[in-house]
Amino acid sequence: QVQLVESGGGLVQPGGSLRLSCVASGFDLDSYVTGWFRQAPGKEREGVSCMGSNSGIKYYADSVKGRFTISRDSTENAVYLQMNNLNPEDTAVYYCATYCPGSARTVRGARGGRRGQGTQVTISS
Repeated sequence: QVQLVESGGGLVQPGGSLRLSCVASGFDLDSYVTGWFRQAPGKEREGVSCMGSNSGIKYYADSVKGRFTISRDSTENAVYLQMNNLNPEDTAVYYCATYCPGSARTVRGARGGRRGQGTQVTISS
């Protein structure tokens, strides 16, 4: 079955950390760019991060720069998003996709059209 599955979301206190996983099955995730997006209730979708198929240039939205890190593990056919120093504004459903935010023009690699179902991240004390 061709799919992307996210995991690693949860409830953490402000200042805490989470590591999200995006695991691909049925296709080689290394063949595509991989982006992370988030959407909070009542807000527009935000492109959070993206990396190329060759793990080259990485893109981060200004709102997460310096706090989030995207990485790829080819042996696991997965991409990760390490999120540190989380705050309530980071609360959202996070999902991965085989495409990048429109502003990530410098990220090289093939774009696809797949996305996962998402994982809930809630930051609250």
